[in-house]
Order: sequence, then C-alpha cells, then structure tokens
Amino acid sequence: MQEFAGQLAFITGGASGAGLGQAKVFGRTGCRIVIADIRQQAIDQAVAELKAEGIAAHGIQLDITDRAAYAAAANEVEAVFGQAPTLLFNTAGVNNFGPIERTTYGDFDWLIGVNLGGVINGMVTFVPRMIASGKPGHVVTVASLGGFTGSALAGPYSAAKAAVVNLMEGYRQGLEKYGIGVSVVCPANIKSNIAEATLTRTAAYGETGYVEGEAAIASLNSIYQHGMEPEVLAAHVMKGVQDNSLYIIPYPETKDMLAAHFAQIVDSIPGIETDPEGAKQRIDALMAWAQGGAKVFTEGR
Repeated sequence: MQEFAGQLAFITGGASGAGLGQAKVFGRTGCRIVIADIRQQAIDQAVAELKAEGIAAHGIQLDITDRAAYAAAANEVEAVFGQAPTLLFNTAGVNNFGPIERTTYGDFDWLIGVNLGGVINGMVTFVPRMIASGKPGHVVTVASLGGFTGSALAGPYSAAKAAVVNLMEGYRQGLEKYGIGVSVVCPANIKSNIAEATLTRTAAYGETGYVEGEAAIASLNSIYQHGMEPEVLAAHVMKGVQDNSLYIIPYPETKDMLAAHFAQIVDSIPGIETDPEGAKQRIDALMAWAQGGAKVFTEGR
C-alpha cells in the first residue's frame, strides 16, 4: 500500500500513545480514522485533537477482550463509513512488572487476555470482513521487543508478545493471496502512558502478585519519558506499510542484542552430519505432505 488518502483505519488503543501517534500520522495523509479505546474521556479528547487538524475521525469505546463488543464496533464502523477498514492497527496493550514466580492467575488472564486475546479478537473480527471487501489492505500489529526473549520480570507480557509475533508471521503467509499485507511492530521504549495501564484493570481479574500503585507508575514513567515519540514511531510504521515489511523494529540499539539471542538459538542446533539419514527422511516426508496431504486443510471448506 503506497497511498493512504481515502483509506479507512481502525486503531485500537487509539486515544493515546502509539495509537494516537498512528492516528495523527496516517490521518494527515487523508486517511479516515476510527479510534477504539477503553477510556471514553480519552477518546473524546483524541477525536477533538484529530478533528482540529482536519482529520476525519470517529471514536468507539471498546474493551478489546469483549468479543461481542468487538463485533458491535465492526458493525458501527460499516454503518458510519459504509465499508470495512482497509487498515487494521492492533495497537492496544497493557503491561505490569513483577517476579514471574509471584504471577497470579489474574495477572496471566489480564496481561495475556489483552495483549494476545485482544489481537486475536481484532483479527477474527475484521480479517474476514477485509477479505470480503475485495480491497487491498494492511494489518499492523504492535508486539514488543520483549516478544523475542523471555523475561523473569515481565513473563506474561513477553509471552503474549511472543505469541503475537508468531501469529502475525502466520497471517502474513495466509493473507498475501488476498492482497492484504501484515506487519508486526516490535518497539523497545515508547513515550506513552502505558505505565498507567493497571488503572484499567478491573476487579474481575482478582488479586495481583505484582506491585501496583503510584510508586510503580512513577518508576515506569521514569523510563517511558525517554522513549521514542509516538509520531516518530508511526512514521516508521508508515514506511513499513509502504515497503510491505513484515518486521518493523526502528531501534538500532537493539540489533546486537537480538543478533546474540538468535545466534544462541541457531548455535544450539547440531550440524546435518550428526544425522543425515534421519534429516533426509523427515524433510522428504514433510515435502511430500506439503505437496499433497496439506490440501485437506486448505481446501476442506
């Protein structure tokens, strides 16, 4: 996708941070913007900011873990604009930090439910509608640099983001034939208010094993205030969409760390000379299945 004027973008977490940065940067090109967020007051303020710039904007209050609400939001988009989005941004996310051994069921349910479940809900809700429209489109999902490595201090968050990266790799392969591109953004640090995400956690998730409250928020804000500006990140995202890039990681300081991490994984694999016959047998079986047996799954419906 090279031109954004006239496109319709649906952006979760669009009322602040990375999502609002996307809304402004893409909106300034003539893209029509729908921002979805759990906070109505933030939506109202963001929509007002966008409209003040002459950007066509519409806001929808949405809990991305609520599938029925997601379907209703999709229906509202089509009722207001007469079409499904051509750009889907799965940007909303939450985090919290604490020793992994103290993680409660509620911590897992909240962090994985929003960061992974919310993305799943966005894809299952909108992708069939995007395909049915017959229009070229693009999906941008925000994961995290933390999705490439485990973390003893952000275990559920990193696990969810790792699943998101993997999921987008799969959708990338599956949606290409429909003219729909897929990119996954893996930021390091963004200047945002995600430190206050715990304020949106409801009592339904039960007790947390982590430290919450003003001191925790202040500690995280001391890091995030030095993060990449949301509009700068959004400009990188726009370039990634134009280039149809699978990975968008505009943080040069992370390159050596990722190279070392993946080198460790590759180095753990023995050479082909350790089992040449077994390797050939497994490869031949997989190739034969891919050429014939796999059709039962791709053509069965």
